[in-house]
Amino acid sequence: MTRIPFDPDAIRALAAVLNETGLTEIEIAEKDSRIRVVRAAAPPPLAAVAAPALAPPVAVQPGPSPEEDTPPGAVLSPMVGVAYLAPEPGAPPFITVGQSVTAGQTLLLIEAMKTFNQIKAPKSGIVTRILVTNSTPVEYGEVLLTLE
Repeated sequence: MTRIPFDPDAIRALAAVLNETGLTEIEIAEKDSRIRVVRAAAPPPLAAVAAPALAPPVAVQPGPSPEEDTPPGAVLSPMVGVAYLAPEPGAPPFITVGQSVTAGQTLLLIEAMKTFNQIKAPKSGIVTRILVTNSTPVEYGEVLLTLE
């Protein structure tokens, strides 16, 4: 078995070409030897998708500042995504401030990875504040609304 000569400078040069061109693979061959450099393809960048326009929320109040503790009765976002207050564009919102809700009732939707997830009331109560606006991004653990 013959050993292929190892040329680290050639490999570095080929790796530099990959970085400069955005290629994921390059190979050169000469006589009985060849050098092939492959790198893992970078995941495609997340494309910003325009969300459908929905009716504006009713009686939206600004959220608490970061210094404040989580308010009593807070319903927190279980995921990162985009919040929707109505089931579809032009439809009335799931809830309004002052509305009585029952445990398990859908409060809003959070779209994550092209899936609409129902956020349900953890308990029965009255909606005292809605702290998110329609079609806006939400973070994990963010206060979405409060129930009393």
